Amino acid sequence: MLSQGGNEEQARIITTCLIILTTIALAGALLYTRSVMIPFVLALFVTYMVSPLVDILQLRFRVPRIISISIAMLIIFIVTYVIASLIVYSIQSVLQDQTLYQNRLLAMIEQLSEWLNGFDIDIQQEEIFLHIRDWVRNLPVSSWLRYMAGQAMDVITKGGLVLIFAVFLLLGRNPHRMHTGLYAEIDTKVRRYLITKTAISAVTGLLVGTIFWLMDLDLALVFGVLTFFLNFIPSLGSIVATLLPLPVAFIQYDSILPVIMVLALPGAIQLVIGNFVDPKILGYSLNLHPVAVILSLVFWGLLWGPVGMVLAAPIMAVLRIVLARIETTRPIADLMIGRLPETEDGEDNEEERPEKPLSNDDEK
Repeated sequence: MLSQGGNEEQARIITTCLIILTTIALAGALLYTRSVMIPFVLALFVTYMVSPLVDILQLRFRVPRIISISIAMLIIFIVTYVIASLIVYSIQSVLQDQTLYQNRLLAMIEQLSEWLNGFDIDIQQEEIFLHIRDWVRNLPVSSWLRYMAGQAMDVITKGGLVLIFAVFLLLGRNPHRMHTGLYAEIDTKVRRYLITKTAISAVTGLLVGTIFWLMDLDLALVFGVLTFFLNFIPSLGSIVATLLPLPVAFIQYDSILPVIMVLALPGAIQLVIGNFVDPKILGYSLNLHPVAVILSLVFWGLLWGPVGMVLAAPIMAVLRIVLARIETTRPIADLMIGRLPETEDGEDNEEERPEKPLSNDDEK
């Protein structure tokens, strides 16, 4: 017969295996239903963001609920439509000058060849160099840009499903109800993160887009909007947003100084906001370890693509809060915030422990 310690160890193994199998099954279900689940999850976060406006209109100004919801949805639709339309307009303006871009790129290749010839490296007659020039001439720039424009308009089309979900979620809310416990913790942290992150990302995108516009960089508006969305992706998003305009800058400008400014000025903005403003305002609202954030980006990126990477951080924060309330899964929540398992003498391996998740007794 197994001892009590053996039974506990066997129970832990069974529980761990069940959690792994459940995670795999859930991931498969989320992948299979992504066409519906992505708009639904987006609608949840849209609801978190616009519900304060709906509550103010309904409670303070006595506006009927359906009218308050309609005003909030109309604002979201107008903002989305304006951004998508401006992106399409910017892409169409570049389409008209695509031949100019190809000629500039060919000129850069010629300059590179002359520079290498100055070091007695003669690649003018090399077959690879001729292939590069032919490849540049045959670049499907128009197809790429039209695809980007189509994706921008597709956002508006799929946004309709998001708005439908959001309307029904808002209709089911009771602004007079006071939430406590688990729901209150999730509501507070997720709402604070989304609203604050949206404001910070909007300021970052506006500053970057303004700098590119003052520098007369092509697709300045597109890069500003991309900076806004990429800023929702922790750590990696700001790096990608900083490097994205470099190819366009290399082709557009004749000297190296504007290219350096395209990289340095937005990089400085991202550095200041990411290292000083963002932590100062957000603090540790999500209470997630950086490794957990990176792994969540990979996981949700594989499942739902770029949208999954944007939603990864708040989704994992909600999951951590739920896991911390269940005794069996509490060690997983501890690992997500960087808290190592306790040693046999009851002391942690780390000298400083992160903030402990709230329990039901703490809230009382």
